[in-house]
Amino acid sequence: MKNLNKKLLTFGIVLCMLLSCFSGVVFAKDTETIVILYENDVHCAVEGYSKLAAMKNELSEDYEYVGVVSSGDFVQGGTLGAVSRGEYVVSLMNLVGYDAVTLGNHEFDYKLARLNELAELMNTKPISCNFQKIGESKSYFDPYSIVSYGDVDIAYIGITTPSALSSSSPAQFKDENGEYIYTFNVDTLYDVVQANIDSAKEDGADYIIALSHIGYEEDPQYEDARDLIENTDGFDVVLDGHSHSVIENMKLTDEGGNEVVLTSTGTKFENIGKLTISGETITTELIETESYTNTDASVDAKLAEINEAYSALGNRKIGDSEIELITHDGDKRLVRTTETNLGNLCADAIKTVTKADIAYVNGGGIRAPIEIGEVSFNDIFSVFPFNNQIVVAEMTGQKIRDMLEMSLMNYPAEDGSFPHVAGLTFSVNKSIPTSVKTDENTVFTGVDGEYRVYDIKVLNEDTGEYEPIKLDGTYSFASFNYFVLDQGGGMSMFDGVKILKNDGMLDVEALETYITENLGGVIGEEYAEVDNRINFTDGEDALNKFTDLSDDAWYSDSAKYVLENGLMKGVTDTTFAPNENLTRAMLVTMLYRADGEPEVETVNSFGDIKENAWYEKAVLWAKENGIVNGVTETEFSPDSDITREQIATIMHRYAKYKGDDVESGKNTNILSYNDSDSISDYAKASLQWANGIGLINGKTESTLNPLDNATRAEAATIFYRFVKANLISTQN
Repeated sequence: MKNLNKKLLTFGIVLCMLLSCFSGVVFAKDTETIVILYENDVHCAVEGYSKLAAMKNELSEDYEYVGVVSSGDFVQGGTLGAVSRGEYVVSLMNLVGYDAVTLGNHEFDYKLARLNELAELMNTKPISCNFQKIGESKSYFDPYSIVSYGDVDIAYIGITTPSALSSSSPAQFKDENGEYIYTFNVDTLYDVVQANIDSAKEDGADYIIALSHIGYEEDPQYEDARDLIENTDGFDVVLDGHSHSVIENMKLTDEGGNEVVLTSTGTKFENIGKLTISGETITTELIETESYTNTDASVDAKLAEINEAYSALGNRKIGDSEIELITHDGDKRLVRTTETNLGNLCADAIKTVTKADIAYVNGGGIRAPIEIGEVSFNDIFSVFPFNNQIVVAEMTGQKIRDMLEMSLMNYPAEDGSFPHVAGLTFSVNKSIPTSVKTDENTVFTGVDGEYRVYDIKVLNEDTGEYEPIKLDGTYSFASFNYFVLDQGGGMSMFDGVKILKNDGMLDVEALETYITENLGGVIGEEYAEVDNRINFTDGEDALNKFTDLSDDAWYSDSAKYVLENGLMKGVTDTTFAPNENLTRAMLVTMLYRADGEPEVETVNSFGDIKENAWYEKAVLWAKENGIVNGVTETEFSPDSDITREQIATIMHRYAKYKGDDVESGKNTNILSYNDSDSISDYAKASLQWANGIGLINGKTESTLNPLDNATRAEAATIFYRFVKANLISTQN
């Protein structure tokens, strides 16, 4: 039982009664009720601090004990926060007067050194129990604080999302060797929190309240607030942030079977929370901030002082927008789930200004829409509020592919890494579950299955056409320092890449330049609709566009695979021609594409291979690597049909070229087939291998038909079996 009556109030009541007899009616303040106002994820919506202060003052007229607390993410997300690197926000919070403040992931955006400076400026020092330097037993900041409200002691325990390790400039948490020296204790979070609950109780806390920046997610990547409650014992209330959820008064049961209240205010002062402790009753409610009209004079004066200093900067006209550029559909954050016109605008700006081949902007970095009408600096800064520097790096096609796969790992769930791109188009097969693998810190380690992303194409600036990406080719790639330099979001594929440009240009500067110089100050109809840079499919589209393919064909899975991975194309826009014979040119082109279309150095010596023919580079690559030779020294015969034994031979050579184990299957008894004597001597070992590992089966139980021409459907199937046998992966 909580002790709310440690001292008798009789003396105070009698005194008030005596005073009322002599000086008129005096109303005593309620000394038995504690009111705590709370907020989370303010993200520089600084006007709300004036209302918060006014509400605190108003409640203080009736209640003796009124406090204010924050669950983090307050210094980043708006102009005033960015230009002062959090200082102006802290000054406003000091005027309000906070009892306790925990740290969100965005408090680390200005790096740890700046956070330490801000902590010194704060009248109330921040708390976080799970952020610590590896090897040290104590947390970096105080884990909790105990605040006395009369005779009642409330412990506030700060908890910061473990995702901060990868979502907020990971480099700051590493040493010069790239090793992590700080941790948010993702693997031991519950133990760390429970230890601090127990410690707070030992220190005499009557109530224990979590200031949690963990979040409430339908499909959480890390532990969410529900998990926190269910795996600990001792919280009375969890005041949550991070996910921008609106939760008024959710009742959950903790590990000890006790009822715990979970609540969260949303974001940007959407609501102000009011926690009331009266007797043994705990209630929470959310007060819609817009409906509360009172403000505080001292906070208003400080805001006026700040705004005056930066009004010229913030209100400066950038241009005009003829269309609405969106980020949301109601509560759904579209920029985190789908291609948007604003995302395209932002990516185009960075690509154009940097002159990079490709640009990538993450959906989580796009924070506000642009309305129709005049566009000010404040408007574009609201879009890009994080002061991200633009960095251009040299990236291979494979690294770009991995980056896209990682950024779509959680699709269709909202994800801050969702890609908005320029100079690039690609498709995503929604039916394929993610095969992305990460380590304990959610850092990318590879893909161990089928890629969801396929048909990646890069814009050829000379022709204006999009061409298949070359996995071993290199491209100039522009994005934020957060990804390229710090490997934020777990994007380890950026580690060690060659930096081509890092001149300190900010994202908002690039956007301003693009609007004013490249668009002539007008965002026009060209951005009214998206232009399908990202195509989401259910795995059927690759077949449905061809009238001669069907889902129930014996080769449908194989055809789908080679089409989705860009290894084969239709002979026309609507026909795949599965039963047509495969030519020598078709086969080497398929293998060349599977190998990432590497550069070739071999000089063309074949008189029947025309310069710039669609198969020219593939033929030269195949000859260069001993996979296919010409029929003579000067003739390749690209249009000649290829037989089943020839395709077995070429696949055998290709496997050797890739360094695969070709010993398997060599002992297969192909003499059991009635037509084995028709196998050419040169092809026997290869066909034996191909049959032994299941690439080429008999046409019947007793015949191999080695001299039959191979069809396009057979070629697709043979290669698909090749991949499935783990001899090769077009994904590595």
